[in-house]
Amino acid sequence: MALYQKQELKIYNSISGEKESFKPINSGHVGMYVCGPTVYSNVHLGNCRTFISFDLVFRYLKHLGYKVRYVRNITDAGHLENDAETGEDRIAKKARLEQIEPMEVVQKYTVDFHNILEKFNNLPPSIEPTATGHIIEQIEIIKTIIDNGYAYEANGSVYFDVLKYNKDKHYGKLSGRAIEDMVSNTRELAAQSDKKNPQDFALWKKAEPQHIMRWPSPWSDGFPGWHLECTVMSTKYLGESFDIHGGGMDLKFPHHECEIAQGEAASGKNPVNYWMHANMLTLNGKKMAKSTGNNILPTELFTGENKAIDKAISPNVARFFMLQAHYRSILDFSKEALSASEKGFNRLIEAYESIDELKTANESSIDIESWKQECYDAMNDDFNSPILIAKLFDGVKFINNIKKDNAKISIEDKAKLKHTMFSFLFDILGLRDGAEASNSTSEQLGKTVELLINLRTEARNNKDFATSDKIRDELQEFGIQLKDGKEGTSFSIK
Repeated sequence: MALYQKQELKIYNSISGEKESFKPINSGHVGMYVCGPTVYSNVHLGNCRTFISFDLVFRYLKHLGYKVRYVRNITDAGHLENDAETGEDRIAKKARLEQIEPMEVVQKYTVDFHNILEKFNNLPPSIEPTATGHIIEQIEIIKTIIDNGYAYEANGSVYFDVLKYNKDKHYGKLSGRAIEDMVSNTRELAAQSDKKNPQDFALWKKAEPQHIMRWPSPWSDGFPGWHLECTVMSTKYLGESFDIHGGGMDLKFPHHECEIAQGEAASGKNPVNYWMHANMLTLNGKKMAKSTGNNILPTELFTGENKAIDKAISPNVARFFMLQAHYRSILDFSKEALSASEKGFNRLIEAYESIDELKTANESSIDIESWKQECYDAMNDDFNSPILIAKLFDGVKFINNIKKDNAKISIEDKAKLKHTMFSFLFDILGLRDGAEASNSTSEQLGKTVELLINLRTEARNNKDFATSDKIRDELQEFGIQLKDGKEGTSFSIK
């Protein structure tokens, strides 16, 4: 019997506003789509949090025994500035500014995206389609939506008729917005004069003469609408109706609202059963934004080369920190919070690594099976990683009590304790084990100690024994033992 048959998973569905029991369309199989990045700049920490959140979902579903097809797209065309209907394509603009080809921009920042997520130990998706690789399919679905009466062509562009659709369906059911309210929030621009209604959005845009990225279509040489791309790529690989659609909270409207409308207009079916949205990151209590300078790139966090945190934080600790908050909660990055998280992470790993050394008894004085189920209960409650982590710290208390002879554990329960800790720490939370996580830190530490050894040697050669002894003694206080020999000074860590 698969684990998913024993564990009842509940997911908070953004469209109903409630936690619902998860029942996939096809038993034992899950189709999940997550909106990927627009690759015109380095991926930022807010994006990383979203993808780490859905990596957790992906990992847990796989752990439960589901066969998961996880699709996450790359947007490499059609995403205009400020998520608007006018202006330059974000990638084309970057290409113009850097005087390179748009696909060079795409390649550069797609590689950066993959490198950063690999550092965070994210699993790759099952399929990673690109918008430019699915232009034909996008043209075909536009034809279908026009034939079904929910879109119209105007001067070479094609627009989705929101008011017509709303008569038959419900535009706004995901975001909770009313059509009337949307009118006041729609900017009247000259380029929107082709629209029948201000709420209508583009499925295909006719390219202006200066627009670099363009493709032939029955209506004009142009490019697809940003919202349309995800509808096409999700349905191509997961079907007209699939289980889970995820993304950042900022995509709920208009992007995901438009996806629902396009899917229903094309197929007549509800495209997604469970909508999931990850919340944003703040930095020192303020919204992260490049324009204000209140922003840290992942590489700046890893190296410590930033003004806000001023300390190198490993990807492993950063991931652990993000998972200490529920994916639907706002999470604030601060030096103090990250330092506390680093200490907590080290406690967890050290406790796990000491399990093998625990003495065993004939019987256990602690109920490992109940604790194990509490860990599952946390994840079954809408992937509640902070509660799971609290339960894992209960496991640390068990381990410490056994070490102090304040508790006993049997051989069978010791094996169960280690297996459970391993499963939740590494398979589900996606943390790296101590040896792997510490490789880069050890390298940095080694270089730092070597520098201090060289300074100490220089002080000794200058007969500055006070400085030499101070370096040796203070390193010893930090648990670093120096050993002088014929071939120089070596060190060991206590």
